[in-house]
Formats: sequence, structure tokens, C-alpha cells
Amino acid sequence: MSKEDDNKAIVGRWFTEFWGKTVDLSVIDEIAAPDMLLKYSLHEPRRGREDIKAFMVDFRAAFPDLGFWGTADLLAEGDYVVGQWEGGGTHTGPAFNDFLIGGLPVGTGRKMHFTGTTVLKVIDGKIVEEIGLDDGVTALTQLGLIKVA
Repeated sequence: MSKEDDNKAIVGRWFTEFWGKTVDLSVIDEIAAPDMLLKYSLHEPRRGREDIKAFMVDFRAAFPDLGFWGTADLLAEGDYVVGQWEGGGTHTGPAFNDFLIGGLPVGTGRKMHFTGTTVLKVIDGKIVEEIGLDDGVTALTQLGLIKVA
């Protein structure tokens, strides 16, 4: 297999085991670089395995049915892999204060469903960064954090 195919396999596993319907936090130790950067427009950037684990634990506690899935084939060039996705969940858990624009009180019952595109950099079999652009306006509007005029 080519380097690009190897990198797509790593990212495919990440998307399934980290972002999929059920999370396996051990995947972070296996394929994330120790100082990995996780950055999306909805949240504060996260750096390092423990910070990324804490983010996902909190996100899934607040949205127990959280899940994301790919909507197109992964594209790879050199160290970079690009993926399109959609997903979301229902806020039935504890208060969640990780959104840059504000937080949610306990169990609002509000649903979010949105799309995005992510670029991941893979070096020597480890994901060193995941930078995504999500449709945060849609998600935040659905969650009631942005009011429609």
C-alpha cells in the first residue's frame, strides 16, 4: 500500500473509533501523536492526548447519542487526509460549556445535526493534527445558542 493508503486507513479508523457512534478512547493512545492538535470552529482548540480524551468524555456525556460519519471517500495527498462528514446528537446529559459562543444547561433535549470538512495530518502513522471547519451556525442555531432573527 502507498503512504496515502496507509494514512487513509489510519484516519478511517480514527473517524470510526473516535468520532463514530461509540467511542473507544484507547484509539487516542494508539494513533494520536502525544501532542496532537484538535481544532474545530465550535470549540476551543485541544492539544495532547489527555486534553482530547477529556474533550470527548465531556462531549459524549452531554450528548450520549453523539455520532459522526463520512459522506464521501477520503482524499489523501502526502501527509494530509481530507474527509467530509455529518453527524450530531441530542443534549440530554450534563451542562456543556465547551462551545466558544456559550454553554448549555443540563439536559436541554435540543438536537443538533450538521456537516463539516476535516483535514488531518499523519506523520509516521500518528495523527498530529485534525483541523476542521464545521457548520457551526447550523449546530448553534439548533441548540438555541444563536437566535434566528
